[in-house]
Amino acid sequence: MAAGLRGLLGRPLHLPARLMSAKAAASPWPGRSFETLRVTPEGEHVLHVELHRPDKRNAMNPPFWREMVECFQDIGQDPSCRAVVISGAGKIFTAGLDLVEMGGELLLVEGEDVARKAWNLRRKIRHYQETFSVLEKCPKPVIAAVHGACVGAGVDLISACDIRYCAQDAWFQVKEVDIGLAADVGTLQRLPKIVGSQSLVNELAFTARKMMAPEAQSCGLVSRVFPDKATLLRAALEVAAAIAARSPVAVQGTKVNLVFSRDHPVPESLRYMATWNMAMLQSEDIPKSVQAAMEKKGPQDVPFAKL
Repeated sequence: MAAGLRGLLGRPLHLPARLMSAKAAASPWPGRSFETLRVTPEGEHVLHVELHRPDKRNAMNPPFWREMVECFQDIGQDPSCRAVVISGAGKIFTAGLDLVEMGGELLLVEGEDVARKAWNLRRKIRHYQETFSVLEKCPKPVIAAVHGACVGAGVDLISACDIRYCAQDAWFQVKEVDIGLAADVGTLQRLPKIVGSQSLVNELAFTARKMMAPEAQSCGLVSRVFPDKATLLRAALEVAAAIAARSPVAVQGTKVNLVFSRDHPVPESLRYMATWNMAMLQSEDIPKSVQAAMEKKGPQDVPFAKL
């Protein structure tokens, strides 16, 4: 860990031993296995999801698209989980689409009639889009921790995450035009709402050039850059633990309303927020949090109930 590097709240970047070593006994994840993902509980309320095909540079094959949906739908329903970190096993975050295994999926479409083939292909694309939309639909905040390459569908993936960090060796590439197609599972829809420059988004999408970590931070794609993968993961897990220590009613309500507000006008978003909080303001978490603050305790000292 780099000397002097400090955490979100000004403290050294380390997790308390109880959060690093404790496993959520009630969690369904111990023993749960996927072909392309590895899910590890980190402390009582944090899950670490790794893209786990390191020998294939975490390229996204057919099982990946199904397993991501299953995994994050389960996470959304897991009351023991309050925050998620997603990273890549091995040398890079992801090389994007596995062209060898996915070629047939994309090019061999059922049907003889053009209209029917088009409907079948549209159905497939919508299925693939859900693989990353599920990250937004999951009420638990998702932190992307990127090291090395993040190519093609990898950019689609992280664009659907709530917080994005990277290591200094990270680079990003909207690669789809180089293989003859327009990115169709989220980058073109989400990236313009993340990056402050439409011109830059257009340039990246039209040219498929690489964007290195410093530029990714300066344009807002990532909010923090760390010296290496190990420091990156420790920082991401620390922030996830800090999120998980807060009221799950407050945190999950915040995520739902942030996503809604991104896609709706301010007046409509304010009405939605008022409707949301007319129930949520009645939570027992509020007096518990106020009492803890008056006693100069932190949120980690409040026994919030599962949600």
